[in-house]
This record gives sequence, structure tokens and C-alpha cells, in this order.
Amino acid sequence: MNPYVVIGAGPMGLCTVRRLKEQGIEVIGLEANSDVGGLWDIDSPTSTMYDSAHLISSKKMTEFDDFPMAESVATYPRHDQLKKYFQEYANHFDLNSHYRFGCWVEKVECEGNNWRIVYRQNDQTHELLASGLLLANGTLHHPNEVTFKGQFSGQMMHSSEYRSADVFADKRVLIVGCGNSGCDIAVDAVHRAKSVDMVVRRGYYFLPKFIAGRPTDTLGGKIRLPNRLKQALDGLLVKLISGKPSCYGLPDPDYRMYESHPVVNSLFLHHIGHGDITVRPNIETLTPDGAMFSNGEQGEYDLILQATGYKLHYPFIEKQHLNWHKDAPQLYLNVFNPLHNNLFVMGMVEASGLGWQGRDNQAQLVAKVIRLQQDNPKAAELFFNKVKTKSGIRVDGGMHYLELERMAYYVHKATYLEAIASEMRQLNHGV
Repeated sequence: MNPYVVIGAGPMGLCTVRRLKEQGIEVIGLEANSDVGGLWDIDSPTSTMYDSAHLISSKKMTEFDDFPMAESVATYPRHDQLKKYFQEYANHFDLNSHYRFGCWVEKVECEGNNWRIVYRQNDQTHELLASGLLLANGTLHHPNEVTFKGQFSGQMMHSSEYRSADVFADKRVLIVGCGNSGCDIAVDAVHRAKSVDMVVRRGYYFLPKFIAGRPTDTLGGKIRLPNRLKQALDGLLVKLISGKPSCYGLPDPDYRMYESHPVVNSLFLHHIGHGDITVRPNIETLTPDGAMFSNGEQGEYDLILQATGYKLHYPFIEKQHLNWHKDAPQLYLNVFNPLHNNLFVMGMVEASGLGWQGRDNQAQLVAKVIRLQQDNPKAAELFFNKVKTKSGIRVDGGMHYLELERMAYYVHKATYLEAIASEMRQLNHGV
């Protein structure tokens, strides 16, 4: 039998290799960078990290349960602390020996019951035949760049290119997009730029990183409340702490709490309230020296930065193999493929508070299923019959997530974890 191949050595790839190894499954990892860490290694050629980047979830809610971060690590660790954490994780579980580094996957093709993987390493092309393929190359690499009407003669860049606030020095800056990265970068910019404006096209819920000295994401959760009640209570709490966004000149959200990813930033509203950031509506058209907005106002800028997020991107494999519809692959539990029982998309899952442990739970289930395929093919066939019937069902727990591309693979944390645990229990009991 040929080995299974995992693409990527970020947190998802690492825990996937670990769990396959534990199940006695021969596994090879392919990683473009020279080391592990994925997105969190700022020097990786595929990283979109920037100098000031920190986790937006606290370390206790994000770390692997059986490999906690050191007490010396900050509550909201910086990217270099996380890179070190993943290096230590890889060393502890002896994962580096399973990886081939400096490998850029160029093409993946189905060949009978196997996958032929073509990759480049040291300017040489190599091929590898795999019994199964697990895609763990991340969801935050391919920029979602917006095309505007008009023409701007200044500097235009995407947040994926942003590294240091030095780029803003003494410039008039317009940031397009108010997600977590956009707000981080806006806060960076106020300390270097001549002026900072931000295009905010819709409403967001804004959360501070700490409440009463505790990380915000560690509060509550001991008792599971009905979704609507939790949304109402937490939404009210946010208004009491921070006020309505419209108090700061921002649009109020026209949806309930948690129906889109909230912004977690303790400084963004502070800088708006102090006049350091000016809120702008939609861009109507670009002009040679700036932009005209939907309210008829105009601004002059030296640099426009698009903080417009990322698109799912698996460029080495045809979308049809991934059962891709609209904005994302349609997979059971966001991982199991109804078309190929040996092709898995790892880590294509987002949820408030899911953390790396939630993704490790996913990896454990996948490894268990692959083991089952080898030990009990008939039982595995029954599992994949379920995959075929349920691949179009979203694990949303009754939440009405916004119809946005970046929300296409969003799940409800508690419902998703219970679904993973239920499948694991059934496999353990031979059901």
C-alpha cells in the first residue's frame, strides 16, 4: 500500500500527521516552507502574517488540550511565540521525520484508487503515489482582492502583503474592510500614518480582549443556553461594555450576535473615539488621487490597503474532485468527501472558540476512519454511505450565518464537536 500524504505543516497538518502516525498509518507530509508552523511562521513564503499579529482568541481556548502552552506565553500570544509552540509540538510528537520540507505541490490527479502528486523541491520535479490525500494547506493564504471602478495612481496593496507599519510612514491611508486583520492594521497605522480612514461596508460586533481582567472568550459557556437566548444576552453585554457601533459612527449590525465572526480588538474603537481613524462608507469609484464614496464625499490618499479577507484555495487539484459548490466544498462535517473516500479537506472549518483542539478532534476522527478502511472495509463503506447522504448538510446548530463567502464553512462549535464525538463513539463501538 502507498503512503497517505498530508499537505501542510501548520497546526492542522501537524495534528493530522500525528493522529495518522498513532493509528499505524504510513504518512508523508509535504510542506512548502523549510520548517513547521504554517501561517504562524512569518518567514514562510506562504504566510500572510504581519509583525504585530497576535491570536484573537486566548491561549487556553486555542491550544491543544494535551500540549498546553507554557505559563510564560502571553494570554494572547504573538506570532513568534506560536511558531515556537508548533516547533515544540512537532519535536515532542516526532513529526518532522515524516515531513519533506521545501516542497511545493503543483498538481494532484486521481489515478485509479490512488492520487498522483507532483511537487517541486530544490528546482526538481518529483512524483509521489498516495493511497489517500489530506489537504491541510490552510484557509488564509489566497487574498480576496476587490476590483473597484475607476483608477488610483497611488499604492494599492492587500493585507496579505502587509508586514510592518513602516509602509504607512507619513502617508494618507485608506483601509478597506473592518474584519479582525483590518482593525489590527488600522491600529498599527495610526502610529505612523499622516491620516487613517477606513471603509466599513456593514455592521460588526466589537469585543474587547479582556473583561474584568479575564480573556473575553473564557467567560460563560459552562451552561449551554439556547442559541437565541445566548445571542440576545451576549449582544446586550457587548452594548453595555462598548456601546452600539453607531455611537462611534460605525454602522450597527443588522444581524444577531455570532451570525458573523465578531471583531476582537480592545483598541480599534478607542482610536475611532479619539479621532485617529475616520469611518467612510462604500467606495463609489477610485480617483487618480484617492476615492469617491457612496455619500458623495471624496478623500485623497497615498496608499489604499484592502483588508478584504481570503478565499479558499486548493490550486493543485480540480474543484470537481472536492465537490465544490458556490463558495466552498460540500463535505460531511467539512472534511469527508462524497466523491472520493480517500480525499479529505482538513481544517476547512471555522467557529467561535473551536481552537486547535477542535481541529485535532477532526484529525482523530479522520485517522480512525482511515484505519477502519484498512481493517474493516464493509464498516467503512457504511460510513461513507452516510457521507454521501449528508455532505450537503451544514452543521450550523440552527444558527443563521450570513451569506458571505468567508462564512461558507462556518459551523456551530458545540454542535460540530458533538457530531465529531458521536461519530467517534459509533466507530469505537462498531456501529
